[in-house]
Amino acid sequence: MSKRNKLLKFADLLSFPHVYENFDPKQPALLGQQGEIVDLKGKWGQLHFQNAHPITLELACGKGDYTLGLAMRYPKRNFIGVDIKGARIWRGAKTALESELKNVAFLRTRIEQIQYFFEPNEVHEIWITFPDPFLSNTNANRRLTSAHFLELYQQILVPKGLVHLKTDSPELYEFTLKTLQEVNTFQINYQSDNIYAHSLLMEELSIKTEYEQMHLKVGKSIKYIQLQSTKMV
Repeated sequence: MSKRNKLLKFADLLSFPHVYENFDPKQPALLGQQGEIVDLKGKWGQLHFQNAHPITLELACGKGDYTLGLAMRYPKRNFIGVDIKGARIWRGAKTALESELKNVAFLRTRIEQIQYFFEPNEVHEIWITFPDPFLSNTNANRRLTSAHFLELYQQILVPKGLVHLKTDSPELYEFTLKTLQEVNTFQINYQSDNIYAHSLLMEELSIKTEYEQMHLKVGKSIKYIQLQSTKMV
């Protein structure tokens, strides 16, 4: 992608009413349309969506395939795609506008900053779809199912809130299962190392991201783990 094309997309993002950005990880201020500073922590339903419907996040959303797919299926729920890559978010945000999806927003920030933008108990579900598995052991703490990230999710999820991991990586799948044996913040509701080898647990798993379609074409199996927060109150 040319630098000019990227700059045009970044300019577009500033004009989108459903995209919010954090440019400085040391300053967790959130910028909305035309760079206006906004405070949505604890107020996403009230100020952006203007309803009290449950909120679902897609982390490392890329172009927002799951965010959009879920939003189309569940108009009485709200969905927020989170990613640091502005050019990728632009595609999902553009599609949401063209499709007139009012229950979709995008947040451009680092996922390790997520607690700055959501209050405890503000999020009902989290989807993590085909994230970078960070295969080097020196990068294990960057995996989105590491103990550090699970603690962040626990903070913002409602009691018994769900986290869904969908991946083609056997290494990330096994790492996640091992991590869940070592922490007490989540329990495993369901796991499969090949979701298409049998009937799908739920219809939401039939949504296929661009990456998933690529993985399936080369014969990779798709793995899934459903985690549930053990937080009671």
